[in-house]
Amino acid sequence: MDLRVLNYFLTVAREKTISKAAEALHISQPALSKQLKDLEAELGVTLFERGNRFITLTEEGVYLANRGKEIITLVDMTTTNLSRNKVVSGKIAIGGGETQAFSFLAARLNELQQKHPDLTFELYSGNADDVLEKIDKGLLDFGLVIDPVEKQKYEYLRLPLSDHWGILVNDAHPLASKKEIVPEDIQKMPLLISNQSFVDNLLAEWLGENIEHFNIIGTYNLLYNASLLVKEGMAGALCIDGIINTSETNLTFIPFSPPLTVTLNIVWKKGQIFSNAAEEFLRVLHSF
Repeated sequence: MDLRVLNYFLTVAREKTISKAAEALHISQPALSKQLKDLEAELGVTLFERGNRFITLTEEGVYLANRGKEIITLVDMTTTNLSRNKVVSGKIAIGGGETQAFSFLAARLNELQQKHPDLTFELYSGNADDVLEKIDKGLLDFGLVIDPVEKQKYEYLRLPLSDHWGILVNDAHPLASKKEIVPEDIQKMPLLISNQSFVDNLLAEWLGENIEHFNIIGTYNLLYNASLLVKEGMAGALCIDGIINTSETNLTFIPFSPPLTVTLNIVWKKGQIFSNAAEEFLRVLHSF
């Protein structure tokens, strides 16, 4: 598959019409239509359903669009990493979970960009499972992950920071007036928990028994949408402090007792060949 044709396909998928895609690509509509038909013939699948006004992707088309974006990103990053000029420039791709600790990275990135104005950044938000998957595929240079995660197959740097677990509740809930939460307080309460790998083991250790013995009504990968259910009074969310700004809301965060504290790490792929931009970022991190 030609990368040029893959880019044509992705442009059509984005623009949803041949005419707009052809205009964006600066080629004629007949030429673009022929390239797409040739691509479908090469792959032996139908990628589009052509309607009166818009083009819709088939199931195979959606799959190719998702993988195609990853391929183009990987090619761009590979080209950047091989262009090791003396000038520190290019893109640094960083993924991270929801945590106030990202402000630490933000300060380092700002410092780096002030010194090297040609730098650009790509930020991706997701839990540790999502971030590590993209690191494995070469789509991210670095990931900010919150323990517990398996770090054995990665290089990593532990940050001088930590996060604290507790529960997010609606202000109207009887627990909202408490200063801290013990396991017995939430034994029967409807709960939302993170679906990140190993988090249930972490929580089970703090709870002192299997998480399945508690009333878990749902899971989340990022906390914001779960917090909307908490606002409705449906459940409490076991989560990390500071992710949701509770000021001027009907939400309250209450820390666990005994405290449940977790460490944070910057991880990257073993044997990774970095661009000079990514190397400079790592050098800045090692200085703290």
